[in-house]
Amino acid sequence: MSEIENAPRRTASDVAAFIRENLALLPVPAFPDIVLYTPHPASGLRRLESAVDEDADPCPPYWAYVWGGGAVLVRHIRANPGLVRERRVVDLGSGSGIVGIAAAKAGAASVLAAEVDRNGLAAIALNAAANGVELASTGDDLIAGDPPDADLVLVGDLFYAPDLAGRVLPFLARCVAAGVEVVVGDPFRAHLPLGALHPIAEYSVADFGDSPHAAGTRSAVFQLHT
Repeated sequence: MSEIENAPRRTASDVAAFIRENLALLPVPAFPDIVLYTPHPASGLRRLESAVDEDADPCPPYWAYVWGGGAVLVRHIRANPGLVRERRVVDLGSGSGIVGIAAAKAGAASVLAAEVDRNGLAAIALNAAANGVELASTGDDLIAGDPPDADLVLVGDLFYAPDLAGRVLPFLARCVAAGVEVVVGDPFRAHLPLGALHPIAEYSVADFGDSPHAAGTRSAVFQLHT
C-alpha cells in the first residue's frame, strides 16, 4: 500500500490550511488583477492527493493550475463582459475558480463553481476570498443530472479525456435544450467535439506546461449548436 493510501483523510479545513501554508498567493501572469494560490517546487502538493472521496481514485491536482481553456474564457469575458453581466453563471469544472472569479468581477448576478475534487473546492473558496468576490460552490457531479437553474454555463477545458467528454457533451446539449446558453473554452484538446460547436472567438493564451517564453497556445471560445 502506498504512502498516499496510508495517509490520514484530510478535512476541508485541513485542506484549506495546507493550501494557505504551502501554496503562494500570486497574481496570474496574464491577468495580474486576479490572484490565485499557486504551487511551487516546495509546495509538496502531492500530499493532497489522498483528499478525495472514499470510493474514488486519487485525483491529480488539476485545480492548482491555470489551463488553456480557462485562460481563454477569462480573456473572452474581459473582452465581452456583457456575456456574464447580470446573469446567473455556472462555472463547470471550475478548478481554481479563475473563470468564476472573472465572471464575478465582470458583474455576473451570481456564480456557481462546480468542482468534483474537494481539494479544488477548498482552493476555490480561498481564491474567491482573496479576490474579494463571492462564489457559491458545489461538489456535486452536475453532468449526471438535469440542467442547472442558470442563464449561462461556462465550460473550461473539460474535453481532455474521452470518457469525460462523452459525459459532458450530452449534459451540455440538455442545457441548451432547456434554454441555458453554453460557452466552451478549449485549446483544441483531442476530444473537443468540434462538430457540435460554433467558434465565436480565438485567442493565444498560456496553457499549463507551456514554456514561460512561449508565444502561447492557440485556443478558442465556442457556443454549442442549438
